[in-house]
Amino acid sequence: MTEILITGATGSIGAALASEYAQAGVHLRLQGRNAEQLRLVADTCRSAGARVTESVLDLCDRQALVRWVDGVLEAGTPDLVFANAGMNINTGPELSGESWEETEQLLELNVRATFYLAHRLAKSMKQQGRGQLVLLSSLAAWFGLPVTPAYSASKAAVKAYGEGLRGWLSGSGVTVTVVMPGYVSSAMCDAMPGPKPFLWRPERAARYIRSRVARGRARISFPFPLNWGTWWLAVLPAGLSHRIVRLMGFGG
Repeated sequence: MTEILITGATGSIGAALASEYAQAGVHLRLQGRNAEQLRLVADTCRSAGARVTESVLDLCDRQALVRWVDGVLEAGTPDLVFANAGMNINTGPELSGESWEETEQLLELNVRATFYLAHRLAKSMKQQGRGQLVLLSSLAAWFGLPVTPAYSASKAAVKAYGEGLRGWLSGSGVTVTVVMPGYVSSAMCDAMPGPKPFLWRPERAARYIRSRVARGRARISFPFPLNWGTWWLAVLPAGLSHRIVRLMGFGG
């Protein structure tokens, strides 16, 4: 039986990934903070034939996170892991700046918890000589957006960490993929200020991700027009990129 672990399974991409992989012969380990929403996702996956283990857990609780990962590994290393959980904050409607308390929570979830999960699973996968680890970053990792500086920084950290892990695990039988989505319809996306060009539905994003994870791609970034544009922001002189960002409506 193929075992797949997905954190943030109550979010739009996480839930769509769970549904995308749900079928007979698959054991889904789904993590989320909202017990009711997690149960609904799990029930949908069970109706598709998958075996499902639900874990209601706040990944920012460091001790609980350690216990949970210990329990997962005691049962056996998953074949495929999506480190998908994350949150976003912004500078506010009056552009007064991000809350430091929220920034600390974001860094705890988006960076520390993601790194810890990836660290533990990567080492376990390396020992067994197989496995796939997928880290969810964002196109915001290419260039820091003034309306969401902490989020952009956290996703840049995830991108760099995943790239480093892939290099370290090269030749071990373990594949690491960094996913950099653009705008995917969700409550988190809706709450984000600024325009949302080339918005994708979660189901479309999940299908796209699955097809390329199956190929062992190092990086999965989409949609193409937005990826191409944000990539240029990282390449051009920073002053010019900041002017472009302001013209596009993301300047704050």
